[in-house]
Amino acid sequence: MAEKFTLIATAAMGLESVVAREVQHLGYETRVENGKVFFEADAAAIARCNLWLRSADRLKILVGNFPATTFDELFEQTKNLPWDHFISEDGAIPVSGKSHKSKLFSVSDCQAITKKAIVERMKNKHGLASKLPETGALYKVEVSIVKDDVSLTLDTSGVGLHKRGYRIGQGEAPLKETMAAALILLTNWKPDAPLIDPFCGSGTIPIEAALIGQNIAPGFNRSFACEDWQFMKQRYWDTAFEEVEDLANYDQVLDIIGSDIDHKMVQVAQENAKEAGLQDLITWKQMQVSDLSIKKENGYIIGNPPYGQRLSDQEHIHTFTKAFGKIMQQHPSWSVYILTADESFEKYYGQKATKKRKLFNGFIKTDFYQYFGEKING
Repeated sequence: MAEKFTLIATAAMGLESVVAREVQHLGYETRVENGKVFFEADAAAIARCNLWLRSADRLKILVGNFPATTFDELFEQTKNLPWDHFISEDGAIPVSGKSHKSKLFSVSDCQAITKKAIVERMKNKHGLASKLPETGALYKVEVSIVKDDVSLTLDTSGVGLHKRGYRIGQGEAPLKETMAAALILLTNWKPDAPLIDPFCGSGTIPIEAALIGQNIAPGFNRSFACEDWQFMKQRYWDTAFEEVEDLANYDQVLDIIGSDIDHKMVQVAQENAKEAGLQDLITWKQMQVSDLSIKKENGYIIGNPPYGQRLSDQEHIHTFTKAFGKIMQQHPSWSVYILTADESFEKYYGQKATKKRKLFNGFIKTDFYQYFGEKING
């Protein structure tokens, strides 16, 4: 039987349930805490989850968890963990840290002690008298202490999972790819329904929708830190990539439009879509919201319009919100999903949302306003 690990898919605040559903869809049972989705799985799952998870920020291995109120306790219990089982003799071991409401409040000291304990464990295991070479694969360790409870993890992803590899250009306040995917997954959009993002910026929402629509794994075009780890055998990656290719539906026809008032951003969006290999699947238009023309039924608007922190001209924001609301009132079969920090959005849109969900776009507190079309239930 394959060895099981405790894995953690990290999530932005408010998106834990979305990440949990994704993990469950991959076949694993989950347990959710603030910002974290825990599940037990084998090494093959590490490859699969890194490739497939759309809304998670990172995938980590929980190496150990224990209470500690002194630096001696932190050192000894860290040293007792099986680091040599994960980390190769020449592995590079950077340690990051955080502490909240704990007696061990000095993060720099906690990092240094954690690193020293891991190095001692590795030296003893491999019979080394001098320091570790640290010339090999990267093993990023995090020591997290919350209310004197220590968690030690290894980051399997390396660069955050929002880095899909297709974004070669962006605007001033780009929406993270993981957040864009989560917004789509929070709707009940299906690939056979039209989708429009009238505030597309660098094109993240339309591009993520195209990836979802054709069931293309978001991690297909990037690398991960754990690819070079000794216990992550090549066969795990070969099998995972075979699954990615088998499950992709490249024949799925999509009706996705991205538009923006700024022609330069439309050009950036086109280049990003081309980099993702999706240039023929998305229609891009340069236009203002008041020129939005809808000719089909039962479609979806999913967008992240400019708001206070991104655009100081509040009057302009409210003007186009009013125009947008009047247009959509003429198309009651369409569902509208808008992420914004503008707390007066409903007032100027002219309609109270069917449902609202609090989310954080980076460090900005926002609401995801949801208006269900007449034929949509929930």
